[in-house]
Amino acid sequence: MINIKTAFIFMSAILLWDHIKVTHSDEDWRSILGTERYCVMRRKATEKAYSGQYFDHIEVGYYYCAACGLVLFSSDAKYDGNTGWPCFREPIVQNHIWIKEDHSLPFRRYEVLCRSCDSHLGHVFRESPSRLRYTINSIALEFKHDYTP
Repeated sequence: MINIKTAFIFMSAILLWDHIKVTHSDEDWRSILGTERYCVMRRKATEKAYSGQYFDHIEVGYYYCAACGLVLFSSDAKYDGNTGWPCFREPIVQNHIWIKEDHSLPFRRYEVLCRSCDSHLGHVFRESPSRLRYTINSIALEFKHDYTP
């Protein structure tokens, strides 16, 4: 008989290996992404507020990583966070992103990265004790009406 702890460890292992890592050389990423996307997704730049194509986007569908195509967010979780960037309450699958502490500014913040290709997507902020806001660069996303896991 499997106990709860063993089952949890087993399920966690499955979740961590449910997709393939996408890796390229820095030169290949530059070629694949183009200059602007490369700067944001591989060099952790931030696009200018209110300049991205998805900050006020309201169509129903899904948002994918622009670098590798992993589905990240649903329009059901998107809302107007008054930030100038697309805001989401949660990822479509928690394991499709990972969070890393960001020490690039004098205050603590948390970077959101794609689990599959490690590309920088944006940042996550705590809006309240029980609510997170994923603030994502539009250029790091591709929108599709259909869901492709």
